[in-house]
Amino acid sequence: MISRRAIAKACAWLGAGAVGCAGLLVSEAQARTFSEIQARGLLELCANPDALPYASKSDDRPGFQVELARALAQGLGVQLQVDWIYTARRANQVNCDIVMDAFSDPEVHEGRLKLSIPYQKTGVALALGPGVAQVESFDDLRPDQKVGVMVNSVASVVLGKKGLATRPYSFEGDMIDDLLSGEIQAAAISPAKVAYYNHTHPDSRIGLVYAYDSEPELRWTVSVGMRKADKALVDAINPVLSGLLSDGTVDKIYAKYGVKHRTP
Repeated sequence: MISRRAIAKACAWLGAGAVGCAGLLVSEAQARTFSEIQARGLLELCANPDALPYASKSDDRPGFQVELARALAQGLGVQLQVDWIYTARRANQVNCDIVMDAFSDPEVHEGRLKLSIPYQKTGVALALGPGVAQVESFDDLRPDQKVGVMVNSVASVVLGKKGLATRPYSFEGDMIDDLLSGEIQAAAISPAKVAYYNHTHPDSRIGLVYAYDSEPELRWTVSVGMRKADKALVDAINPVLSGLLSDGTVDKIYAKYGVKHRTP
């Protein structure tokens, strides 16, 4: 099991898409019961307005977190309202009902979030620059190859212990730029970020390896996080989410952004 400290570091690595870390960062707030959500006719989602492929204010490309939440709301018979926040700490102030992509470990959230069933397997992937030979894991990289990592991240520690030459970054976009220019040959990065880049830049694709499959510290699953919700909301969301998984809706939503749905 990933330690709470490791998850907190992963939250820092996830950056703009890490609203699902809200349970780690916010204090307790009064939550709406499922009956109150039904009475209001609204399910409120906290999401980042500028974090594609995760979420965006764009009407034609709102991000997979928003589209998944919209499908959940429809299944619950209510409308979705998005509360736009830039940091997870703001989730407490706007008092939203749910966050997407919450780590699927109740102990990590210390009771601040109730969790749905997991809907996606993810972690820290390996991106390879153009012309770099295909590998299957971080262990296959050569010591002379420079590997971008997010500063102070779990990946920086794990890869450092492997003796790899790492270079710290504050933004994943900068890692992608340096991959393309050849400044670095590989990067420890979110798979959704690389997949979306490839989706929107078909003529300058980056290699993507799900290297976290062989690294327990760098993989996890994600769930819908319900902020101090009652059991009735959990019991309502889980069957709706199960239906979206089984009928292919989740696959289709991820595919719109070039992201592969990986069943937990």
